[in-house]
Amino acid sequence: MVEVLIKSNIVRLGTANIANQLTRCPSLPSLSSVNKALQGLLITEQRYTAHIAEIIRRDPSLTSRLLRLVNSVYYGLSTPVNSIEEAVFYLGVRQIRQLAMVTPIIEDFQRLTKQCDFPWRDFWRHCIGTALLTREVTTAVQFASDESDYVAGLVHDVGKIVMAWTFPEHFTEIHRQAALGTTDLVQLENEILGMDHAELGARYLEMHRLPDLMIKSARFHHRPEMADDFQPTIAAVQIADLLVRSENIGFSGNCVAVPRAECFTASGCQVLFPNAREGENAIAQASLSRTLEQIPNMLEGMV
Repeated sequence: MVEVLIKSNIVRLGTANIANQLTRCPSLPSLSSVNKALQGLLITEQRYTAHIAEIIRRDPSLTSRLLRLVNSVYYGLSTPVNSIEEAVFYLGVRQIRQLAMVTPIIEDFQRLTKQCDFPWRDFWRHCIGTALLTREVTTAVQFASDESDYVAGLVHDVGKIVMAWTFPEHFTEIHRQAALGTTDLVQLENEILGMDHAELGARYLEMHRLPDLMIKSARFHHRPEMADDFQPTIAAVQIADLLVRSENIGFSGNCVAVPRAECFTASGCQVLFPNAREGENAIAQASLSRTLEQIPNMLEGMV
C-alpha cells in the first residue's frame, strides 16, 4: 500500500461532516421545457423531422452540438450540413435523444466545476465516451430498452464534480497526488477526504431524489456485484468506464493505467457473462473494440 503524504492544511473529514457540507452543493436545475418537449416528441410514434427541427432551433446549445456532431469526421460527409432538418435526417432519433440528454446535463453541472482548475472538457469526454460504450455493452447482452443505461454511464462520475464544488481544497490535493500515477483515485479520495467520489455522488443524487438507477450507478460502478438492483446496467457502466480509460479517451482523473485485458476480467464481466464461452467473449470484445475506435471522432461533435 502506497503511503499518502497530505499537505498539512488538509484535514480528513468524518462522514457526518461530509454529509453536512454536501447539503450546500446546489441542486440540479430541472430540464428546460425545450428538452422536455423534444423528449416527448421523440418517444411518440409519429416523429416528424420538421417538428423535431423546430424544437431544436429553440435551444442554441443543442443546435450547435447537433451540427458539430453531424459534420464530424465520424460521419465523413463530403458536403457540410448546415440545415437542422438534414442533421436530424442523418443522425436519427437515437442520437438526437442522447444529445438532448447530454446538453442539459453538462450545462447543469458546468457551473459546479469553476471551483477547481481541472481539465473538465476531457472529463466530459470520458463521461460521454463511457455513456456511448455502456449502450454498446448493454446492446451486446440485449437488455437495453430505453436510454437509462446511457444516462447511467453519463453520470457515473458525478461525485467528482460534487467534490470539486463542495471540497475544492481536498479535490485539488487528491488530484495532485493522483497525477503521480502510483495510487488509485478511490484510495486517495478515502484517505484524503474521507469518502470516495462513488459514495459522494450517490449521496448527492439521493439527496436530490434522482432515479434509483442513477444513484446506484454512481455508488457501485467500481463494484457492480455489490448492487442489489440494476446489476447488469451497472456492470455495463463499469466495463465501459474501464475500456474508455484503457484507451485514454478523455480524462477521468484516475492516472493509474488500465491494461485492456483487465477490462475483461473485471467483476462486471462475471455479472454480464457468467457462462460465456471463449468464442462468445472474443466476439463481444471485438465488437466493443470497433466501437472504441469510433468514439474519439464521435466525441469531437458532442463536446
